[in-house]
Amino acid sequence: MKSKRVSDSSVVMAVVMEPADANPAGNVHGGVIMKNIDSAGGVVALRHAAGNAVTASIDRLDFHNPVYVGELLFLKAGINLVGKSSMEIGVRVEAENPRQGQTRHVASAYLTFVALDENKRPASVPGLIMETADERRRNAEAMSRRNLRLAEKVREKQSRAKGGA
Repeated sequence: MKSKRVSDSSVVMAVVMEPADANPAGNVHGGVIMKNIDSAGGVVALRHAAGNAVTASIDRLDFHNPVYVGELLFLKAGINLVGKSSMEIGVRVEAENPRQGQTRHVASAYLTFVALDENKRPASVPGLIMETADERRRNAEAMSRRNLRLAEKVREKQSRAKGGA
């Protein structure tokens, strides 16, 4: 299986926020933003794996600024790390007021996707070629997050074995 460059699967998606995406005050629902984050990450996973991939987890998600009806939501997504069948994908969300030309950071999230074969079993994914210092930094940070996630899983398993929730 031939390795792929980060740029081979990266995407930038733009979505116009409409009244159906918001509450009566015109603030876009966080769930709408979350869905778009998952969609952007899913496109990157699909492109990298060249096949079906499903969301396995999403790390902490904090909203930094509101998004309003009529604004453009930009989702910049790229792959940070690959495992045997898993991929960590980072998504940066920005909102742009097209009338004023102002852009602000709304949220960032890290999602883990797992590639699936035709039997819906985990499938191997291509390796990752990092070409820039930024891509290497993102990869190192993703490895640290992966190690934290794995350590947390071990703690959860031990807690359950002891009768914890």
